[in-house]
Formats: sequence, structure tokens, C-alpha cells
Amino acid sequence: MTTPIRRRSPSGVAVLVSLVLVVGGAGDQRAQAREDDDERCGEIPSLPPPTADWPRIRSEVGRDPLTELIVAAMVSRMTLAEKVGQMTQAEIQSISPAEVRQYHIGSVLNGGGSWPSNDKHATPSAWLALADAYWDAALAADGAVKIPIMWGIDAVHGNSNVFGATLFPHNIGLGAARDPCLVRRIARATAEQVRVTGQDWAFAPTLAVVRDDRWGRTYEGFSEDPAITRAYAAAYVAGLQNAGEDDGEHEGKGEDRSVRRLRGVLATAKHFIGDGGTAEGRDQGVNPSPEAILREVHGQGYFGALGAGAQTVMISFNSWTNEQLGIREGKIHGSRYLVTDVLKGKMGFDGLVVSDWNGIGQVAGCSNFRCARALNAGIDVFMVPAEWRQFIENTIQLVGSGEVPMSRIDDAVTRILRVKLRAGLFGARRPSGRRLAGDAGALVHRELAREAVQRSAVLLKNNANVLPLARNRKILVVGKGADSFSVQTGGWTLSWQGTGNSNADFPNGETVLAGIRRVVGDANVTYSATAEGVDSFPFGPDSAVIAVIGETPYAEGVGDIGRTRTLEHAARYPSDLAVLNRVKGRGAPVITIFFSGRPAYVNKELNRSDAFVAAFLPGTEAGSIADLLFRDGERVGGEHRHPVGDLRRALRDRLWQFRREHGVNLNRHQLRVRPQRRLKQRLGCFHFVQQFLVFGELADERKNKSRFIGTRAADREGHSIAHTATSALMCGCGS
Repeated sequence: MTTPIRRRSPSGVAVLVSLVLVVGGAGDQRAQAREDDDERCGEIPSLPPPTADWPRIRSEVGRDPLTELIVAAMVSRMTLAEKVGQMTQAEIQSISPAEVRQYHIGSVLNGGGSWPSNDKHATPSAWLALADAYWDAALAADGAVKIPIMWGIDAVHGNSNVFGATLFPHNIGLGAARDPCLVRRIARATAEQVRVTGQDWAFAPTLAVVRDDRWGRTYEGFSEDPAITRAYAAAYVAGLQNAGEDDGEHEGKGEDRSVRRLRGVLATAKHFIGDGGTAEGRDQGVNPSPEAILREVHGQGYFGALGAGAQTVMISFNSWTNEQLGIREGKIHGSRYLVTDVLKGKMGFDGLVVSDWNGIGQVAGCSNFRCARALNAGIDVFMVPAEWRQFIENTIQLVGSGEVPMSRIDDAVTRILRVKLRAGLFGARRPSGRRLAGDAGALVHRELAREAVQRSAVLLKNNANVLPLARNRKILVVGKGADSFSVQTGGWTLSWQGTGNSNADFPNGETVLAGIRRVVGDANVTYSATAEGVDSFPFGPDSAVIAVIGETPYAEGVGDIGRTRTLEHAARYPSDLAVLNRVKGRGAPVITIFFSGRPAYVNKELNRSDAFVAAFLPGTEAGSIADLLFRDGERVGGEHRHPVGDLRRALRDRLWQFRREHGVNLNRHQLRVRPQRRLKQRLGCFHFVQQFLVFGELADERKNKSRFIGTRAADREGHSIAHTATSALMCGCGS
């Protein structure tokens, strides 16, 4: 083990802290001073022309020379053990405050389904008590420099680990809304929720540009259109990091304005890079893209996020390999080219790079706690949830043996301290003493969530203008999703996979069934989840059936469909089709609401429905969909348009992908490319979108003819998301 660097006298610590409290970088002041421009934030600009190399990104958070001097002074006073401690991120179930103090730990996290004392219903005060304990322990460590700790949390659609928090639509639904302003407002609300429970760092947004919807994390991406992803990335980062006003939470009058450069919580641009482009949609699989596609498609979100000032980037589990093209980077956690040469070098990112959960263990020749290749690749903070002690010991050994140079350690710690300074953590109060801390009311943002749900809902079918419904109709509500918070919120909700939740776990929200009862009254509503035992219901022209069906919750890994399975919803969830079969053709129109985390083949479901609404994963306020279904319902927010993509170019440019990925000879299907006209009729806040590819007609599913319906248009390079021409596809995000 290497002998620690000798500590200097601690007499200069107070001077360092006082310097920190008066520093304010010009770039940071620029970012704070910029007022919101709602008109501009609502735009989704066209992408700039392709570049020959990775572009240099100008960040809204500029580098300040005095801050750099302070960071350098702090690093010079730290021992190797203290430095490696700062690079270590442990999970809250595996580390105590005493161990944070002993090992100089720089950050902790709680994974999906991890709560203080393992209590799913932990109160804000319980979260804050643990946050305070970690904070106090870090500052009580015996190092020459007192360095505050950071706590990261997967707040991916609201503060989604916290009981009682409003949960917003997952990103796939927000993509359908096509409104960066809305995304920024949601990110601000999420930052407020995170501050309630005392965390400093949100592991969001996900910037995957999904190319194969069999991937189980499809719903975490905003869009397959890189332009939307880039615009949303900038909006989300700005909302998270600059939420709220200067709040006087630091010690000393007037100090907060200069030190609190980022007024919200730290954002994380993830997962760098190419996680949405793996072959066959395999989670943590291989992205075989040429570098130009990696840059111009999968890189766009990072260009937007870093430009908006994102201070952290999380590395992806996937590999980047294509033997035919000579690409042999392997796992990105071990790629010095992508992490150091591209991200930190060419793109100019000066924040910190964090690994994903035990991600270094997938690098060739590495384990979860020992990986010289990942250290030398340029990762700064290592998410080693349980084996953090072994990581510290082995990293110190690697430095002692010369496998990892001290300069690499110093670079990592420099970046960590730089980010903590920019986040205003030096000189900040304990988590419980900050703005919004413990305010349970700040967890609740129901009106904003209702607006987001309504603006992300997409109407795919409305035969005979059956919608909107009259309020005096008798309504039969059927389907497993009608009264299930679990189904409507999806994965990354209280638990990792979103499973194991009941309605009692969601005190602040509304199911679709509850929303319908609110709108039309209990006396007019009959409910049967399975549509069985409803013979007494008055089927007829003065009644209607509302069926709420869809996928059950899943997250990464578990949610992958795989090569041998299908996107056809009826095959994966036959009980949903059985529900529709029980109510179709009985004299009452059937309106189907479809919850899903990905596009799905829904030909059979469409044919049994008079109206069909794609609602994605709307979160805790799915009940607001009911207001869209009935006349004079409560509308939240305004309308906006869905532009039509260039579909002929899309199909032409992606013909090769159809053939390569699915073995489909499109000529055999007598392909016709015919963009549908955009309907100008409006219904509340619904988006009428019937604008995509038509393969024959929407006919009986027994015929080999079907229709491609959706809400994703082609991206800038003409990449559509058609998979095969054998059944109807409901697509879900983008234009």
C-alpha cells in the first residue's frame, strides 16, 4: 500500500472556505442572470449540419480561474486515501455515517427501491435525518480539508423513490408533447421534490435515442428524433440545476448569492453513449454504429445537456464494437477514447464522470471493485454500491503499483471538488436547514402533472367522432389499468422495476377510474377489471365502454422483449384482448386507453376500438385523461401541433435496416408509401396524428394487410422506426 501524502498544517482551511464563499464565476453569473424565455424554450430547433468530428461544447457554467486555484489548493492538501474516498460512491444500505467519516466518502446514492431504514413510506423527515447524518459525518472527517458529501438519487419522473411525491409522465410521453418548456417546468418541480428529502444530485435526464423498441428502457428516452432529444436535454438540465431562487441557505449574510451558482440540484446526462442503439434492443448490449452515427444521432442529447451546463455525466453499460468497421472499444466504462479523448477532450466537459451501478465490473479483466482500465479511461466517481471498501483498498494499491498514475487521481478529485463548489455545497447548511427541506407540500405538483398527462396523450383513432363523450352517458370501465397506479406509473416507481406497489402506496394521485367517476359521477359508472359479469350494464347508443389496457411495469433488463418474442401486444398480454372481446359489438362504442412504455403492435386492439388513445406511462395523474374524453372536461394547458415528417425519405433511407434487422423483403409486401393528411380537427388537448406509413389498409387482422400508425416522425437522417410490414404499430414519441 502506498504511503499517504503527508498532511500540511490545517491552519489554511478557514482561508480556503472563506475564499470559496466569495467566488462567483462569470459563466455561472451569466447562467443565473439569464431570465426564462418561454417563447424560445418552446422551440425544437433543427439540428446543425453534421460535423467531421466531435464538437466543442460551450457550457452555460463557465470555468473561473479563482475557483481553479482553490480546487488545486485543496487537492494538494489531501492524502491518497482521502482522494480515493472522494471518488467512491456507496449505496445507503451498505454504509453508515460513521463509515462515511472514517473513509472520507465523497458521495452516496440510493438505488431504485432503497429508502431510509428500508421503509417504502419513509417521511421527508426520515430522509432528512439520514442526509444530515451523512453530511455531519463527512465534515467531521479528520482530513485537512472539510469536504461536504453529495447524495444522488434516481429522480427520473419526479422524485420517484419517495412516498407521496407526484410522478410525471415517463420521458416517452413527454416526447409526444413536443414542448421543451413543459419539460423544463417538470424538471424544476422535480428539483424541488429532491430538495424536500435532502439530496443534491438527480440521476436524470436519460438521453437515449432509441432505435429498437424491444429495449426495456425505451420509455426512458424522450424521442427517436435526435433534435427533440437535444432540445429536451437542454431544457431538463436548466430546469433541474437552476430551479428556485437564491434562498439564503448558507451561513453568513449575502454569501448565498455568490456561492450558490446552481440553485437547484445537480443534473446527470446519461448514459454516455449509445445505450439506445444496441443490436436487437438488448440492454447493456453492443452498439455497432459507425462513429458518425454515434456522434450525430446518439450524441445530440449530450451536446444539448452539456451546453446547458450539466455538471455530471453517467457512463453507459453498453459496448461500442463493430469488427467490420474496426471499432473495438468494448464496454464504454473502459473506453479512454470516448470518456477522456471525446467527452473531456474534444467536447470540453469539465464536470465529473460517474460510472453506473457496478459498471466497471463488466470491463474485460476487471471486477466490481478493481479496474485500472476504468480509472485510466477517465471515470471520476465510482458507483460501487456494496463493495466500496474493496474498491478503496484496490484503487490505492493500483496507484502504488503505478498501474494508475497519481495525475489521474488528481484529475478525478479536481473535477469532483469543482462540481461541489459550483453546486454551492461548500458553506451550505445541513440538508434539513435548506429551502423546502421537509416540506411535504413541495412533493405535490398535481396541476403540472395533469397538464403533462393531457398534453402527452395522443388520439390514434376516433371513428364517427365518438369523442368527446356526453357527460350523461352510462359508462362501463374495464381493463386492468383502469384502477392501478402500478400500471399507469410503470418502472422506476418506488421500486426499481415498479413492481410490488399497490394503490395505497400513492396517496396523492388519481387513477383513470377515479377520474371518470369525478367527471361523470359515481352513479353513471360501472367497473369490472375483467369485463366479466357486466350483462346487466345497459349497452346501447346512450352508453360507452372505456377500456384501460397496456403493459405491466418493468425496467432495465427485465423489460427487454428479446429476439424470439414479439412487439404484438395481443400475444404478450392476451388478457387485454379478452377484455375487448367481451365488450366489443354489444351496441356501445369502445374507447381504449393504452398504457405502454414502448411502441407496440396493436392491430387487434385498434380493430376492437371505436376510439384509441395512446397514453404511454402517465404517472400519478392518469385520471386527468378522463377530462379529455368528455365534453366540457377540465383542460390543462394549451394546444400545439405535430408536424408531419418526410416519410418517403424515411422509408428509403432505412430500407437497409429493415432487411438487415428483420429479414423482411419489403417488395413482397407490395409496399406503398403514402403520408396521411394531418387532421385539422381538434379535440381538447388531444393531438390528432394519422400521418405515417400505410401498408395496405387497416383491415381485419386475419388479412396480411395492416397499417403503421404513430407519433414518431423521421429524424434528420430519415430514420423511421418501422420494424416490419406485418401488423399495425402504435408508435409513441417525437413528432
